[in-house]
Amino acid sequence: MGVRREWLWAAGAAGVLLGLRRALPRYSFAGKVVVVTGASRGLGLVLARQLARRGAKLAICARDGAELERARAELAGRGADVLAVSCDVSDPAQTAALVAQTLGRYGALDVLINNAGIIQVGPLESMGLHDFREAIEINYFGMVHTTLAALPHLRGRRRGRIVNICSIGGAVPAPHLLPYVGSKYAAVGFSEGLSVEAARDGIRVTTILPFVMRTGSHWNALFKGVREKEVAWFATLASLPGSSLRAERAARRILLACERGETYVTVGILAKVARVAHGLAPGLVNRAAALVNRLLPAPGGAGSGDFGEPGWLHRPPGARGPLTRLGDEAARNNREVPWAPPAGS
Repeated sequence: MGVRREWLWAAGAAGVLLGLRRALPRYSFAGKVVVVTGASRGLGLVLARQLARRGAKLAICARDGAELERARAELAGRGADVLAVSCDVSDPAQTAALVAQTLGRYGALDVLINNAGIIQVGPLESMGLHDFREAIEINYFGMVHTTLAALPHLRGRRRGRIVNICSIGGAVPAPHLLPYVGSKYAAVGFSEGLSVEAARDGIRVTTILPFVMRTGSHWNALFKGVREKEVAWFATLASLPGSSLRAERAARRILLACERGETYVTVGILAKVARVAHGLAPGLVNRAAALVNRLLPAPGGAGSGDFGEPGWLHRPPGARGPLTRLGDEAARNNREVPWAPPAGS
């Protein structure tokens, strides 16, 4: 009974603290200068749209200049004050230039949202060392580069915020995504460590672990192995309501976490269940993932010496239709399909 009472007291105290936190005034994005990496399409663009509606001044970046200009024109058409900077986040000189141009345009930097990333899909046998290096350079070092470039200016604000979009794959392993999973584990470690060290400077760091999001990413994820089969399962997973989150819903939760100054947020009920289960019984969860791996396509096709190719090049007939309808709609809306304008534009 004594142990039970202690648990009840702990749960009650946690509830009170949560209520107090939610009652405190939220951080407002109105008039704030927000840098969003990887914002020409997908989740980054959805975040930028929502920030524009909240009155933020935007600095967006991506590698593809044409895609970036289309995103800038759309956001400006929505009334946003937006700066677009072509930038490869794996290059520290380019991330330094991104921050410098932001400061040159707005004279300040309030929030950094590290969203840029890549997804490589395929069995381990198809992955070469260059795949692991590319994942770590973009998904991990890209986050490090932008953060180190922005930190001196955020420290000066004493109210700066950093949001790191990681992945549930950075806490729970997923098959046929090994370069991605390894890089996201590193990103989560960096983000959590950063939240500890940056707090004394008044900088709040939020680590985000979302489940699969319905952004249309299956169009541009990089596939190896038997590509058509890999595209088929990934496109279905990234499209069905039960296995993926609406990008808009995920973006709202991410920005709410920034407003509240939350430090660690798992987005989506499946992500929460997976993280808790892995924390309690990691061996069991890993064995379950190994069983799932047996159901995925066998090795073959594009091997370790090949480079990943985007999903839209390898869509089989089975990956088109009702099972992927919502994902394909999201792809069109979020500019993952480069030749199709978003709905309503």
